[in-house]
Amino acid sequence: MKYIIYTLGCKVNQYESQAMETLLAERGHSPAGPGEAADAVIVNTCAVTAESGRKSRQALRRLTGEHPGAVSAVCGCWSQTDAAAAGLLADVVWGSADRRGFIDAVERAAAERSRAQCVDNPFARRVIEDLPAGAFEGHARAWLKIEDGCANFCSYCIIPYARGGVRSLPLERAGGLAAGLAAQGYREIVLTGIEIASYGRDLPGKPGLADVIERVAAAAPGVRIRLGSIEPTVVTGEFCERISALGGLCPHFHLSMQSGSDGVLARMKRKYTTAEFYAVCERLRRYFPGCALTTDLITGFPGETEEEFAETLAFIKKCRFAAMHVFPYSRRPGTAADKLPGQLTHAVKNARAHEAHAAALEMRREYLAGCVGSVKSVLFETEEGGYSTGHAGNYTEVRVEGSGLRGLVKNVKILAVSGEMLVGAVV
Repeated sequence: MKYIIYTLGCKVNQYESQAMETLLAERGHSPAGPGEAADAVIVNTCAVTAESGRKSRQALRRLTGEHPGAVSAVCGCWSQTDAAAAGLLADVVWGSADRRGFIDAVERAAAERSRAQCVDNPFARRVIEDLPAGAFEGHARAWLKIEDGCANFCSYCIIPYARGGVRSLPLERAGGLAAGLAAQGYREIVLTGIEIASYGRDLPGKPGLADVIERVAAAAPGVRIRLGSIEPTVVTGEFCERISALGGLCPHFHLSMQSGSDGVLARMKRKYTTAEFYAVCERLRRYFPGCALTTDLITGFPGETEEEFAETLAFIKKCRFAAMHVFPYSRRPGTAADKLPGQLTHAVKNARAHEAHAAALEMRREYLAGCVGSVKSVLFETEEGGYSTGHAGNYTEVRVEGSGLRGLVKNVKILAVSGEMLVGAVV
């Protein structure tokens, strides 16, 4: 069977798509090449915003139009939360669990021209789905999903209803998978999940995020470890002390922020204040000098006043982020925020997003300029035209002159900035 997988959304979805590719390969199936007709088109969907759902439907329509004879299949968060709508477009409709069962159904549908639908109650799930760890073919870094689900119930977010409660990969299993990735030659492992700060709360003895980071580091010595997005509430002094002692942890921390106004954070049902968030930033910089702090920001949340947006602008500049993802608030039916008064116009939300993005670009330029003269550990991933390019531990792209570096980690002296990229020379 020739297949196409199209993935939307977060790193967890990327991880789950590569896991499905591994499972499909084990069964003798292969991806359709450019211009080749597919027997099955699979869309791994996202539902984090209403726009994400629209893009999921759009991708499915486009692929089924390009491959009219193929079985159409969807899985992921959008089909989990809107199975009825997904059923109008796809032959096989699955939710955000049981990827092996999903592939079984896709195989049957391709062989028998049948239809199937299986969307469970995510809150009935009790253990994490154990999928193959790894990476898409040709990639130098691998993903290891250590957690699924979320129990935060932020007012703007549908994800707990799409993923269910917190389920964690046992420490021993996480270490075993990490050791396997190291043996395969991967030089970096990205620990990902829906909300990894809650790791372990469902396991016996309640190990925490620092415990699983230490276990992975011990199982894969010499391999860089990168953290996915984390809630600031987990970044305590003890946490920083333990992970900074490991040596191989990448100094890049993506902190989930969403707003720089205490009033907006309260309406979002976030579990920290701006003062607590700023203390986390300073704590990380104390333990990881020169680290890259990145974040997400939602502009135009219901009821956000001009004063609250001004507070947010001042706060992000105070935090000095290395990079930011800025999103205008998108109403999502089924969330508490969708029912809040004070819904703002698209024009206001987009104008504020534009202003915040401009501030983020200025901070980005300042951060990159501050890297010049330093030495960064770089994992090289691509080669072209006599140059090798990779990512430093702080996740900044770095280019050097030379070839034969792909898949290697080298120390690089940063000499200049070129657009969004650092330019250097191997030490």
